[in-house]
Amino acid sequence: MTSPLSDLHSEIRDCTICAPHLTHGVRPVVQFSATARVLIIGQAPGSKVHASGIPWDDDSGNRLREWTGLSREQLYDPAKVAIMPMGFCYPGKASGGDKPPRKECAPQWHERILATLPPDRITLLVGSYAQAYYLPATRSMSLTNRVRQFDSFLPDMLPLPHPAWRSAIWAKKNPWFGEIVLPRLRAEITAKLKPNSVDPVKTSDAV
Repeated sequence: MTSPLSDLHSEIRDCTICAPHLTHGVRPVVQFSATARVLIIGQAPGSKVHASGIPWDDDSGNRLREWTGLSREQLYDPAKVAIMPMGFCYPGKASGGDKPPRKECAPQWHERILATLPPDRITLLVGSYAQAYYLPATRSMSLTNRVRQFDSFLPDMLPLPHPAWRSAIWAKKNPWFGEIVLPRLRAEITAKLKPNSVDPVKTSDAV
């Protein structure tokens, strides 16, 4: 007998709702369990992740692990970390980068996945697509200002830039990111990964 969780995994694995639009084929890349207290919502798999089937298995993933302090073992442990991109399949190339994530995925799957996760979790909103969807009241803000005001979204959510190679240039222009945001990010994640943890007290740090 299968469980509702395994049934949901199977449904996602067999999803073809975007197939007519995916020139590289269908390969949903997602990770979740009923105990994951860290949720990462990113953009969509890139070509390397599409080839391997492993989320964040590229240079951006290396930078994300550096930011979060997560080891590779921790990142890929579904009991600890859920990974739910805005689009589950590689959307293909466009001029200047990848195409945007397909819009069908989030309304089709996100609520069902969120219902399986613990309520006492932290959600990392990585990049503008995730932030526009989950922080709609901030759509008029720049990504930089959203990240700068990270403390106002805690304890539930924390916005981050996408860790593509351009983020290194952005971080140099915004040193407060490394000085204030990353230490707090790591503290929040460490607290969530500890059994019977007590979350960090919300501070009034302003950047």
